[in-house]
Amino acid sequence: MVLPVTAWAYAVRTAATALVGVWCLLHCRRGDRDADVSAKRPYQVAIGLLAGVLVTVLWIVPEISPFYRTWFCWPIGSLPAASTDPSPYDPAVCGWTLTVAKLVGSAFVIAPVEEVFFRSFLYRWLQKRDFLSIPLSRFDLSAFLWMVFLFSLEHDRPLAAALAGAVYGLVAIRFGLASAIIAHVTTNLLLALHVIFSGAWAFW
Repeated sequence: MVLPVTAWAYAVRTAATALVGVWCLLHCRRGDRDADVSAKRPYQVAIGLLAGVLVTVLWIVPEISPFYRTWFCWPIGSLPAASTDPSPYDPAVCGWTLTVAKLVGSAFVIAPVEEVFFRSFLYRWLQKRDFLSIPLSRFDLSAFLWMVFLFSLEHDRPLAAALAGAVYGLVAIRFGLASAIIAHVTTNLLLALHVIFSGAWAFW
């Protein structure tokens, strides 16, 4: 059963995702040398932060163009309808506790889990079903493009998501999974702050 689009439902999904993520961290990473999510060198953190800021800019700036919002956001071919209904994540609707839960879930739960799935698992699985035998640092163009494409389908701004997926993917391959996680966390955190302080609830 699909949960409704409400702040409470998002909080429940976030909690469930966090539990699955912790279970995988404890049980599924055994024998996977590429599943290390710790940044051992300062440059890994710096690269992740810079990449996260870059993706945030790529996500927000194009929104000023009606052409972009018509042809590169769902629904394709028409400007997204302006809703007069308040966002379910607006603290005036759900309270600050659930708004902050949305921020925390988006940045610190969903982002790391997506990186582990798309960059650590899916990218390597597309190269070989025995994905543990494939180093994350190996670049495979076909697998990379499929990973970017599938990542873009998960979002309502497919072009921005494709660019984000490409950046995160390159960072993961070149600098490690930890840097990609830092980048994705940074992006989602900055987007969440942008949403809350500017009222750009359409991003949520």
